[in-house]
Amino acid sequence: MSNEDPTGGQGTRRAPRQGVGGSPVGSTLSIVLAVVAVVAGFLILRNITDDNESGTGGAIDVGSGADATTTTSDVVGTTVPATTTTVFTPVTEGATVVVANANTVGGSAGRMTKTLETAGFTMGEPTNATDTRDESIVYYDPSVAAAQAVAESVGVVMGGLVVEPVPTPPPTNDGTMGDGSVLVRLGNNQADKTLEELRPEAEQTPATGTAPDPSGGDATTDTTAGATADTTG
Repeated sequence: MSNEDPTGGQGTRRAPRQGVGGSPVGSTLSIVLAVVAVVAGFLILRNITDDNESGTGGAIDVGSGADATTTTSDVVGTTVPATTTTVFTPVTEGATVVVANANTVGGSAGRMTKTLETAGFTMGEPTNATDTRDESIVYYDPSVAAAQAVAESVGVVMGGLVVEPVPTPPPTNDGTMGDGSVLVRLGNNQADKTLEELRPEAEQTPATGTAPDPSGGDATTDTTAGATADTTG
């Protein structure tokens, strides 16, 4: 046998290492690392996506401990209450109203009769009261169904007068209410006043008229009754 080196004296050349299937080991390692990187990236991306969908990933802490993201459910609406106005409608039917002069102004019962008639009330003949007083009062006959409602309406339109059942006998010169079931005992404070003037000051508007003119006749002093006799009726 010859002692010559078949490789030409350059030494024996080592064959490259091979992995499974005959592929070089370096190439296999690169592929494995690439696969690992792809899997890791996918897992990281999925984690970020899940956080954003749950609403915990993009919130900004504004110092109140609450999520800064505002939704429509976080907004509280404000309801402004509506303003309503109640309009008083007087009851004018079902009872006749009689005005008795209980003041020192002659003819005032007749003039108030005309004023209340203009306001829609059914009026009887004016008369005289048994005394003189400052504040008016309204009486009603409890036996007449609509009398109390009409009396209360008269009290309201005349500025808020006291309303009571009529005493027995009624406080008039003849002791009756004539043909009426509501009696206005007209005092000095309401004599010869328009309904506008009798309204509470907070509800008043500038007056546009005056009390009706006397229906005729002069007043004479009734010394026995203590009131000024009204001869307008």
